Amino acid sequence: MRSGHLDPIDRAIVQSLQRGVPIVERPFAELATILETTEEAVVARLARLVESGVVGRFAPMLDAEKLGGAVTLCAMAVPAERFEEVARLLEAMPEVAHNYAREHRLDMWFVLAVERPERLAAVVAEIEARTGLPVLNLPKLEEYRLELALPV
Repeated sequence: MRSGHLDPIDRAIVQSLQRGVPIVERPFAELATILETTEEAVVARLARLVESGVVGRFAPMLDAEKLGGAVTLCAMAVPAERFEEVARLLEAMPEVAHNYAREHRLDMWFVLAVERPERLAAVVAEIEARTGLPVLNLPKLEEYRLELALPV
């Protein structure tokens, strides 16, 4: 399924998810009422959208810092022949929120999220020890919130 092949209900689901899910007991039932369909249909469609890759990820966005934890952006220069190996190592770590490739000397970027701020340095040190590569830690100095909802 490509985004150009979404029917009106799929489009409405994706559009509404960009604004967030209502914090109610049955948020998909509420959305189903608006879309004049069933809660089961909304859940099934959302599962299909995730499975097909149209929706890359459907999960809560928690503010680790407000929960007492910490978050930082990191970057590494990973030799091409080790890129997949290092990516798999990072993906297996519970502290790595997500990682991605960049076309830059620092070609692997990832976000660390930890339950306690003092764990950040230890996790960075662990990654360096396990990979033998230096990690550039780019802590947040200021936070900016952007609301972005793309037309679907």
